[in-house]
Amino acid sequence: MKYVSTRGEAPILDFSDVLLAGLAIDGGLYVPDEWPARPDLSADATYVDTAIALMAPYVAPSITVSELAAMVTEAYATFRHREVCPVRPLGNGLSLLELFWGPTIAFKDVALQLVGRLFDHELTKRGERATVVVATSGDTGSAAIEACRGRHNLDIVVLHPAGRVSDVQRRQMTTVDEPNVHNVAVGGTFDDCQDIVKSMFADTGFRQIVGLSAMNSINWARVMAQSVYYATSARTVGAGAPVAFSVPTGNFGNAFAGWVARRTGTPISQLVVASNSNDILPRWLASGVMATRGVHPTISPSMDIQVSSNVERLLFELYDRNPAQLADRMAEFKAEGTVQTGNTHLATVTEVFDGAAFDDEAVRAEIRSTYDTTGIILDPHTAIGVAAGRQARRDPDVAMICLATAHPAKFPDAVESAIGIRPELPEHLADLLDRTERFDTLPLDLGLIKAYVRNVANR
Repeated sequence: MKYVSTRGEAPILDFSDVLLAGLAIDGGLYVPDEWPARPDLSADATYVDTAIALMAPYVAPSITVSELAAMVTEAYATFRHREVCPVRPLGNGLSLLELFWGPTIAFKDVALQLVGRLFDHELTKRGERATVVVATSGDTGSAAIEACRGRHNLDIVVLHPAGRVSDVQRRQMTTVDEPNVHNVAVGGTFDDCQDIVKSMFADTGFRQIVGLSAMNSINWARVMAQSVYYATSARTVGAGAPVAFSVPTGNFGNAFAGWVARRTGTPISQLVVASNSNDILPRWLASGVMATRGVHPTISPSMDIQVSSNVERLLFELYDRNPAQLADRMAEFKAEGTVQTGNTHLATVTEVFDGAAFDDEAVRAEIRSTYDTTGIILDPHTAIGVAAGRQARRDPDVAMICLATAHPAKFPDAVESAIGIRPELPEHLADLLDRTERFDTLPLDLGLIKAYVRNVANR
């Protein structure tokens, strides 16, 4: 398998180089040069078996099947449910795909527990060291830290928007006492943090000096790993028949992983993009115009995003993999904050994608309604997915799978405001609020943050 950049000006790479590169040197995102055929899967294949079979074509020949199997097995042994990503019925044809059984109780663990091991494997083989810089809206940071902590070949620097993540999300990052873990609260939004990371990657000399790598969903390995749970849950719920998914998403990585699963053979009839008040994606799906409006803080902070990086991968496919056309559209969007993708391309997207957005009051109402009817407590992001699944479902005869992206205890204030119950953290995190925090605070200044990262890499 070879990988190409969506912008068309970066070298074609194999999987191991794409893994460590993260963002292409031309500012684009890497995608496979061709989509592999879905392998035959036995009806009784475990999550681990399925993950190995589906991901093997993407990593060959950089990583052998036996090497991949060892890392996949080890990664998912960290999950507290034997099915890794179990499915739970919600009633009326809806199901909940629980993605929060990993160490940091959010869906990012599904990819990052594996990605951390892939990094360690490749760096050890090369005798190299890397500095991972991550921008987070809340969950990626803690999951990336958990994947990297204590690994001798990696330093990790996590940038989070100061005051714009939940207390639990922040503490999951800032209470990790490891010499290779560094947290920075940045004065700005997630989009600002993401821009800082992209600017670092655009500086080729800086990338080389610090050994810069990424674990955000700009890294193809994240998308690859996330596509697996679409296949396993579709098999569980649909038993070969088409199913629909509702995906709470901000940066579009999780939704694009669903598109990848569909493109490579999983029978998916509909993908619902579920958003909060920061509704750039539903507005785009309704109008064909992608236009930023500024980020508004909500009770679902992981989705407080206006620049959804992984849309670029989808647009690359819509423009028939024409990198020049894609680069023009992305430059227009960056310069003007708006871009018209065209009715023809929009029609192709809306064949499978629908959008729905909900404000905080609607989110609280869904948390209350689901709890009253099922006894299940949803976190605010998952509640958006469930509400969107109900509202945008095209066919009542097609099963709708709603992605549960985080444990409700990650957002106790939001849950308590909806149902008067404060969900408890799992036992392994029960003392989280008593642990000592360690983080630095920096203004939104690219030069200062680059100096911080350089100091980490050179220590």
